[in-house]
Amino acid sequence: MADINDAGSSFQSRADRHLLRFGCDFARFVPVRASGCYLYDASGARMLDFTSGQMSAILGHSHPEIVATIRHASGTLDHLYSAMISEPVVGLATELAKQAPDLSKVMLLSTGGEANEAAIKLAKTVTGKWEIVTFTRSYHGVTAGSAAATFKVGRTGVGPMAPGYFAIPAPNAYRPRFAGVDWRRELDDAFDQVDAQCTGNLAAFIAEPILSSGGVIDLPLGYLAALKAHCEARGMLLILDEAQTGLGRTGTMFAFQRDGVSPDILTLSKTLGAGMALSAVMTTEKVSAVADDRKFFFYTTHVNDPLPAAVGLKVLEIVQRDRLAERAVVAGERLAAGLLRLKQRHASIGDVRGRGLLRGIEFTNVGSRDATSISNAVTEAAMDIGLAANLVRSGTSGGTMRIAPPLTVTDGELDEGLDLLDRAIGSVVGA
Repeated sequence: MADINDAGSSFQSRADRHLLRFGCDFARFVPVRASGCYLYDASGARMLDFTSGQMSAILGHSHPEIVATIRHASGTLDHLYSAMISEPVVGLATELAKQAPDLSKVMLLSTGGEANEAAIKLAKTVTGKWEIVTFTRSYHGVTAGSAAATFKVGRTGVGPMAPGYFAIPAPNAYRPRFAGVDWRRELDDAFDQVDAQCTGNLAAFIAEPILSSGGVIDLPLGYLAALKAHCEARGMLLILDEAQTGLGRTGTMFAFQRDGVSPDILTLSKTLGAGMALSAVMTTEKVSAVADDRKFFFYTTHVNDPLPAAVGLKVLEIVQRDRLAERAVVAGERLAAGLLRLKQRHASIGDVRGRGLLRGIEFTNVGSRDATSISNAVTEAAMDIGLAANLVRSGTSGGTMRIAPPLTVTDGELDEGLDLLDRAIGSVVGA
């Protein structure tokens, strides 16, 4: 294989020639290895990773225990006939159920979109209804059902989506839709609109506790309880998508636990495998029993595969053993304090928000420059000096940078990242 630095741009020319683009520009930095919170290219230059890969690598890169688990699992049980179950699968399901006792039934899949697809189909099967509600800034996947439940991006140029999907606005304290209208009134009015448009076949509401891709919009305390009450009044199930908020990132094992509200169906991905392709659907005994009676079907090639399950089991062990949810609280406070200092230094930062180690900074327009162009320019400037942050910028959250380092990030690495971000903002808009 040719070295990526050979012949100048040969690597980039081969990439341009052979790689199908799928919604983003490829980064100029080309990693050849990764360790902890850093990525390294062929020259040895390093990049501090404040996105945890694709918001997934909560233990950092190449965690030695994860590497050892993959090596062992790949040499014993990697893939099985889908109807066969193994100890890693049952073990992970058991441990997940301990973390959320009300959601004791588990199915393991590969991606977040696939888990949400299964959750939506499960809700339709159990309720006997087919209409789904979500948020206007939602992101739940790219398969048919999950794509129809995604309103942030990806809805143009592909013909009609699956019918029966409705979207309501998420509460946004920084940019409220109507001045003087609180989130409770806004939620009640939104469901009045849904009731007026639906056919009486509302099956489920699917929501992220923090709309990460939608601009790091944290649902206020009390919102999930009110949302579940609306669902129960209409015979709907509540699906929570914790692809990015699960496994300790927000300071609790699952973000919904802060609110004391348990969903009917929970989906996990990204953080569950800490970079390995692994997702889960968790639900209640009651939902599972009805699904069995009604012959719920979601049979895939990689359902309940042992190798990724072994990795997920090790991830869960490390998160609990090393108390990483508690670490996310402490490190998150340090990160938030640093971002608030940047807000004081840079008038271009309008808001800092989030929970634990999932934070967002929203820019404001400066002169003739709009917030989206500033955010994008800061992202590029940060990468030029060694900080990977906010690399996914498509859709409606372009003015907000997402900051989500691994849960294993050190105080020194947080301070380094904040310094690099300060320099990047200063180079774009001045201090």
